[in-house]
Amino acid sequence: MGTSTIHKPILLILQMFISPLVILCGDTTLAKSLGQSSFPSNFLFGTASSAYQFEGAYLSDGKGLNNWDVFSHKPGNIIDGSNGDLAVDHYYRYMEDIELMGSLGVNSYRFSISWARILPAGRFGEVNLAGIDHYNKLIDVLLLKGIQPFVTLNHFDIPQELEDRFGGWLSPESQEEFRHFADTCFKSFGDRVKYWATFNEPNLQVTSGYRSGIYPPARCSSPFGNCNDGDSEKEPFVAAHNIILSHAAAVDIFRSKYQVGSQ
Repeated sequence: MGTSTIHKPILLILQMFISPLVILCGDTTLAKSLGQSSFPSNFLFGTASSAYQFEGAYLSDGKGLNNWDVFSHKPGNIIDGSNGDLAVDHYYRYMEDIELMGSLGVNSYRFSISWARILPAGRFGEVNLAGIDHYNKLIDVLLLKGIQPFVTLNHFDIPQELEDRFGGWLSPESQEEFRHFADTCFKSFGDRVKYWATFNEPNLQVTSGYRSGIYPPARCSSPFGNCNDGDSEKEPFVAAHNIILSHAAAVDIFRSKYQVGSQ
């Protein structure tokens, strides 16, 4: 915890998939049959998750609403009417989940941090220390079990406050917001987290949110989709532009403040 220097190169990836780095392995028989000699000694077998799909506890311990909380609660947006309010209850059952990971023999776990759990209102509010405490405990238990944490900063969910105030990824303001969020995470967890990714599948986030409108913020125009607002020809490029520059902002804050040799 704190502002300790990060001692390994960061993996700040504007990624489509992280599968080359983390392989899902849910069958111990398969893992044993392959044998250690089949892979390099530093090969990583792992599991992966995203905050909205796993954590649940959507308003617990000071967490704010995110865009998926709001989107999934609107009738008609989700075919079966389900939402991530509970999900698999990872927020409260992470100890059991990590025990299961250990029993599978995995040595890495990729998870994302809920932006609204750390900064419920972005720069417009305070850091939620209960959220920081949760991820500190999660990271510490993973390391105690010999499981390397791989942290994704954004897996589609952003604080709803940022959507309401300036339109989320459609505004250049999002770049400074993401810089602030990344800085908070590097400062809080960077002494133990060696591997980071900035965005999960930003291409999907942009096309689904601003072209077809099937993901929040559900913006689109005909003939690409049937939304109340949006411009499918223009807005995907605006959002992608701001996401790319937000990635660059996170890289900059890491290199200037946290990378070995920068101080």
